[in-house]
Amino acid sequence: MKFNVNQQDLQKSLNFCQGVIEKRNTLPILSNILLNLSNGNLTITATDLDIIYINKISNVEVIEEGKTTTSSSIMYDIVRKFSSGKKINFSKIGENKLHLESEKSVFNLNCLNASEYPLTEENFNQNEFFIKSKQLLKLLNKCKFSISNDETRHYLSGIFFHQTQVDDRIYLTAAATDSHRMSVSKVRLNEKIDFEPIILPKKTIYQLCSLLEDYEGEVKISNIKSKIKFEFNNSILISKLIDGKFPNYVQVIPKENQKKLEVDLKSFLDCVDRVASVSLDKKDGVKFNLTKDMLNLSVNNTNSGDGKESLIVKFDYELDVSFNSRYLIDVASQLDGEKIEVYFKDTGSPALIKDPGDFDSIFVVMPMKG
Repeated sequence: MKFNVNQQDLQKSLNFCQGVIEKRNTLPILSNILLNLSNGNLTITATDLDIIYINKISNVEVIEEGKTTTSSSIMYDIVRKFSSGKKINFSKIGENKLHLESEKSVFNLNCLNASEYPLTEENFNQNEFFIKSKQLLKLLNKCKFSISNDETRHYLSGIFFHQTQVDDRIYLTAAATDSHRMSVSKVRLNEKIDFEPIILPKKTIYQLCSLLEDYEGEVKISNIKSKIKFEFNNSILISKLIDGKFPNYVQVIPKENQKKLEVDLKSFLDCVDRVASVSLDKKDGVKFNLTKDMLNLSVNNTNSGDGKESLIVKFDYELDVSFNSRYLIDVASQLDGEKIEVYFKDTGSPALIKDPGDFDSIFVVMPMKG
């Protein structure tokens, strides 16, 4: 095989491969990327056996077709240190060496045979739908911080995607919870889709987010029983799904929270962030002392000291309640509106957080004891 490719195109592709490939591998071939040169394109594939990432680079000069595999991390490290945007010339020498040069740099990398590369062909075509990239990114961003890190309850270590219907409106709805907090967000679909509920794993979510970050356009989604496939204009991400039953999250959404706190989002975020600085491990609760139109925030840590802040708010009741500051900051950072609305029932009940800038997302945060 022999080809020339632009440094930036290759670096971008290899960058995504790095996120998929696991650092420690039992199989040496899994540390490698598959380079396949055919039909005038260079296709790069990376996998950890749970996720497959495929990227096609069409801006490539093909001199001789062929395929091979080489170390993803070493190649990425070399390519990103080459001058930006320059041409890199590749050629395969014998069975197990890949020769690359750019300007005055010359490298020969070890290769493993492409036939050893683990790839599975699945037929995903039976049910597919399209969603705008920014809509999918919204669902991921609004829910990903609520994903559980508890290994024992694997069914909570992802985002639950399913189709919901309100009156005659159809939605793709996402939910995540770690049982201390919960995120639910939805985007409207034009029509009913053929889509079984799935739980998307955490690693896949973060890979998807970085792919969607700088992509404007449609994403084609198709899923079969245990896998899902996302297709962009020149990339494909295939992922295994989490096998398990997601709990009935709807019954956790508070129905009786009548006490509404309305506050400027930026002021709230800054205040909570500042007052929490006094607590090193962030395990100390931020105490809310609420009176009419006034919020007093305080954190008290026996080892490091205490901090207080006060904010003018809209509130018609009196209430004392404590929250984990991290949970509040995570939610507030994802809101779109100018304000944040928090609905309380009493000191010990979960709070419901709404975003006046996005009626299709809600958050539930459990208060801290004590």
